Amino acid sequence: MINTKRIVNIAMLLMFTLYINGIAQNPIIQTKFTADPAPMVYNDTVYLYTSHDEDDAQGFKMLDWLLYTSTDMVNWTEHGAVASLKDFKWARQDNGAWAVQCMERNGKFYLYCPMHGGGIGVLVADSPYGPFKDPLGKRLIDTDHVWQDIDPSPFIDDDGQAYLFWGNPDLYFVKLNDDMISVKGEVVKEPSKPKNYQEGPWVWKRNGHYYLAYASTCCPEGIGYAMSKSITGPWEFKGMIVDASELTRGNHPGIIEYKGKSYCFGHSYDILKKTTSKFYERRSVDMDEMVYNADGTIQNRKYWSVEGPAQVGSLNPFRRVETETMAWSEGLKTNFETEWEGPFEWNRGKKIADRLYVTSIHNGDYILVQGVDFTQGAKSVEAMVSPLYGGKIEIRTDKIDGPVIATVNVGPQGEGGKWKTVSAPVSKVSGVHDLYFIFKGEKDLFDFDWWQFLK
Repeated sequence: MINTKRIVNIAMLLMFTLYINGIAQNPIIQTKFTADPAPMVYNDTVYLYTSHDEDDAQGFKMLDWLLYTSTDMVNWTEHGAVASLKDFKWARQDNGAWAVQCMERNGKFYLYCPMHGGGIGVLVADSPYGPFKDPLGKRLIDTDHVWQDIDPSPFIDDDGQAYLFWGNPDLYFVKLNDDMISVKGEVVKEPSKPKNYQEGPWVWKRNGHYYLAYASTCCPEGIGYAMSKSITGPWEFKGMIVDASELTRGNHPGIIEYKGKSYCFGHSYDILKKTTSKFYERRSVDMDEMVYNADGTIQNRKYWSVEGPAQVGSLNPFRRVETETMAWSEGLKTNFETEWEGPFEWNRGKKIADRLYVTSIHNGDYILVQGVDFTQGAKSVEAMVSPLYGGKIEIRTDKIDGPVIATVNVGPQGEGGKWKTVSAPVSKVSGVHDLYFIFKGEKDLFDFDWWQFLK
């Protein structure tokens, strides 16, 4: 008899060991709790839209949707809240910002947003970064089963016809008009709901096969999938992409192809489990490479790997790199603020800048950035910081205790502006390296906005 509890314990021990050694990649976001990943490939960049569990969530407490980007599938850059419940004036504002998905068509970006218990709305923008606006001022999907109307997944078929899929515990779909913000015909309840369908549909097409991935079984939920010869079904269950286990609990798939490889996204509770044995709805997005068999079926994996997928590309250190670009971090949070000339709310003066930056920095915390290309060498490094008690940044290569190539000293808070640029010389470095930004000091050290190496 298989001892499931023992397997789970061993798996968690392995994950924590890799975390400690600084070689983990999954979950891919550590500064916030994220769930319901919705990746979109556009202009050689992966745009990852997620829902957002608040830090104090016990059940589902979700107010906005976040955006992350990557060009190498390892380092992810946060862009903050791309939309929120506030963008829907007709919806309840206190909770319910569940799983979204974004679709581009004719240079416009359509963000399909469920408000739990409030139906499905749509936002439109001219850029994947937003700003997104509500063109309807009402629900796009408004049915008599509104509480089941969650997890929208748009799809455009080869003939140009667009569809929207959604639903828990049943699967629904409707045709969309070319404007992507109105429906064509009636909502259809899919009669061939595949085995163990629960929620979170994700629809795509590859090599003539239509695919439907979904959160499978409950609870715990894995990621199952079905295939069809038609986008409207019938759907035939083919198996599990990620098995259901005590490690997974909830899940939600997101599937893309990027730079010649296929990837499956989902979520876990692994960051939460590092801090408490209690259960809360505070999830974290995971992803791994996904492999197809010759007949189009998908190879199974038991669980997300700790190390994540291989890097596809490298990072250029000679441009300004936002500190919220990272492959892994420990102990850190991100924060958004608008900086003004004046010190008081009633006398703010002119706007200086909008900043998303790394905060909650203490001794021993660190940022890992993978695959940084120093082929051209480097003479110095600059960092934009806002001192508190001050401290220093040790920049090490390849390992958390690897060689120090630069030490950036950050003095304590003093006179002058809140943000300032500090710099340090760089010892000889060449080739491609992982970089560890390790923070040293006492109490609250400083906030950290960006860094850049100079030739």
